[in-house]
Amino acid sequence: MKSISDAPGDRGRRRRDALTIFQSAVDAADPERCVHSAVQLEGDRLTVTGARSPYDLSNFQRICVVGAGKATPAMAAAVEDILGDRITSGAINTKYGHADPRLQRIATMECAHPIPDEAGVKGTARMVRLLEECGEDTLVICLFSGGGSALMPAPAPGISLAEKQETTQQLLACGATIDEINTIRKHLSLVKGGRTARLAAPATVICLVISDVIGDKLDTIASGPVFPDPTTYGDCLAIFTRFELLERLPSGILEYMRAGERGEVPESAGPQDSCFTRCFNSVVGNITLSIEAAQKTAAKLGYQPLILSSRIAGETRDVAAVHAAIAQEVVLSGHPLKAPACLISGGETTVTLKGSGKGGRNQEFALVAAMELGGWDGITVLSGGTDGTDGPTDAAGAVADGETVARALALGLDPASYLNDNDSYHFFNGLDDLVITGPTGTNVMDLRLLLIS
Repeated sequence: MKSISDAPGDRGRRRRDALTIFQSAVDAADPERCVHSAVQLEGDRLTVTGARSPYDLSNFQRICVVGAGKATPAMAAAVEDILGDRITSGAINTKYGHADPRLQRIATMECAHPIPDEAGVKGTARMVRLLEECGEDTLVICLFSGGGSALMPAPAPGISLAEKQETTQQLLACGATIDEINTIRKHLSLVKGGRTARLAAPATVICLVISDVIGDKLDTIASGPVFPDPTTYGDCLAIFTRFELLERLPSGILEYMRAGERGEVPESAGPQDSCFTRCFNSVVGNITLSIEAAQKTAAKLGYQPLILSSRIAGETRDVAAVHAAIAQEVVLSGHPLKAPACLISGGETTVTLKGSGKGGRNQEFALVAAMELGGWDGITVLSGGTDGTDGPTDAAGAVADGETVARALALGLDPASYLNDNDSYHFFNGLDDLVITGPTGTNVMDLRLLLIS
């Protein structure tokens, strides 16, 4: 990232400041810190933030830990630190390269994301076996975070992994929201949509969650394994219709959904299901922690921070254009605040894939912003995924400013062509402007920063 760190003058300072602010936001959502803040053990009394009363561990003969997600290994490390040898069994799934070598009592299976693979199926099967052994004297601690939906695959009867993979690819490409994608996932799974709670019953379940969805919706995060599912097979078919997928999806998927709509296949676990009687869900970390940290760090660096929203969604290109316009307004009129300023937003946008290139929503956001800000002096944009992974790439995102387009053209890189091919990764790689952090161990959606000097 030579051009990020070594850019001259005020431009270089803004870029370095943007990276500093982004890193502070990631650090604030550290999963271990979040779990230790929410869970305390005194003697046999386990206290969890939000629970009506402490859990008396002397009432349980076994403690089983299961979970899936990019932040789950770090969460598991905190649980092992708190409970130690009280843990009798445990198994989690996480993305390749995200395992925590400190874990001693909780087994880890690394698997693929966002398209599930056979390793994920095997790891989930191991969790299912542990849950099926649970009884009334078992305490199950579930650890879920962003990525959990793809990392906990358990195809419903009659559905193959290949069919789930093809369906996931189609959903990711069509521009569907995470809520819509997870609605489908919940109805093609043995463990999502509250079904993990069914497997664990009659055990007592504590579910700790690091949220990566807007509004911290517990039925959407990791596809709600231990939370009531308000959606139906009919909703799934409506999503297929909305995105014109009925002619493109595997026939087995459509047949299964239609059988579910006819009542021939059991629904997911709804709000009236008795399996939730002993389940408690607690969101222990989310984008709010990161945004507040970014705000404080920006102020320390001399910027006036303004949080636009933590709930930004929509098509990435449209969202990027709006953000760029707000930054231009700050330069032109001093509204909604005067420079030096730092505009901050969080959330998760969508990209409708039309090209065959490589990239992610954060890199595409930065590319569109670069095109909107071409020739504008004093504005720097950074968009990054707090998990360190943007789409199927090794980058968290990218950084851009008013000189990005001119620099690209001088190197023979046409921004419009790269955008049309959804190839933002190779565009920014050519400029040395990718933000590469490696796996951060957390996942609380995306963070966007616009620094104006």
